[in-house]
Amino acid sequence: MARRSAPILRRLLSPTPSPSPSSSPPHPLAAAAVSRRTVTYMPRPGDGAPRAVTLIPGDGIGPLVTGAVRQVMEAMHAPVYFESYEVRGDMPTVPPEVIDSIRRNKVCLKGGLATPVGGGVSSLNVQLRKELDLYASLVNCFNLPGLPTRHDNVDIVVIRENTEGEYSGLEHEVVPGVVESLKFCSERIAKYAFEYAYLNNRKKVTAVHKANIMKLADGLFLESCREVATKYPGIQYNEIIVDNCCMQLVAKPEQFDVMVTPNLYGNLVANTAAGIAGGTGVMPGGNVGQDHAVFEQGASAGNVGNVKVVEQKKANPVALLLSSAMMLRHLQFPSFADRLETAVKRVIAEGKYRTKDLGGSSTTQEVTDAVIAHLD
Repeated sequence: MARRSAPILRRLLSPTPSPSPSSSPPHPLAAAAVSRRTVTYMPRPGDGAPRAVTLIPGDGIGPLVTGAVRQVMEAMHAPVYFESYEVRGDMPTVPPEVIDSIRRNKVCLKGGLATPVGGGVSSLNVQLRKELDLYASLVNCFNLPGLPTRHDNVDIVVIRENTEGEYSGLEHEVVPGVVESLKFCSERIAKYAFEYAYLNNRKKVTAVHKANIMKLADGLFLESCREVATKYPGIQYNEIIVDNCCMQLVAKPEQFDVMVTPNLYGNLVANTAAGIAGGTGVMPGGNVGQDHAVFEQGASAGNVGNVKVVEQKKANPVALLLSSAMMLRHLQFPSFADRLETAVKRVIAEGKYRTKDLGGSSTTQEVTDAVIAHLD
């Protein structure tokens, strides 16, 4: 630990431009931009000032689970307040006032937005990521004590490139040996993954790829990962082809620590890892960039449009509650994040209140009330 603390202290103590007396205190993300950090939230105390958060309840179960977060935040007097906007997945675009709110507040909490299948309407989730340059998707897949799963000792962080790759259709060679449009994205997602591993005391980073077939884009992705890996000699680095990765995930997931992937592969890998560790209903996540962050359920919210779950009000709020704990750390309120995570884990371990996807029959409100009751 001491070996890692010294360089971090040197970075934190390095001189930075002093704000003018009339200016407001810098947002933590702005400070990160000054020091050129690539990780958008760090577990250290903030100044305690309340923070505005843009809230998008979303479609289907979204209002249920975002409502649960609001109740818990109010119960523990968390120093945040919400600016809520109605956004539906079938809208042609994200309303400009929503984008403006996120740009102003820097942080958003979002329920699931349904994406129509086929032509006509593009995904608003993808629009948000591109508009705000949320280039890194972060999903933490781990065992929760008391929740039985097929595998133990699972604690995987999947970090995927969030704006380019297969989602943009860009793969071309500008001049021999240079794929300029993807180079920047490959480098920064690799830097994000290694910096995250470094700051969170993770031991290994695995690059997931299909460079045996996608020789230009994935070859460049591996080249960037290898180059960045040389700057982090204390972190083990290895590579795995995506199809073998999926097999290894379901056979021996405990071998993985931090995984860094191009866009499409990461979506599949994150959902597979989530299924292994307890299901999408308990996996937190966020989409982060240099200046903005949107926190939401980590793996695909496949039950967003489940009418029966909505009618019975039995949506699982755990994933979004844990995502909101990530948001609290991002806002530099680690003690509130710890309280929230501890309460959620106690409810899961106790086993009395669980929604159907976790083998119970509780409603969203019953789980929310149990979490509130377990707050320290």
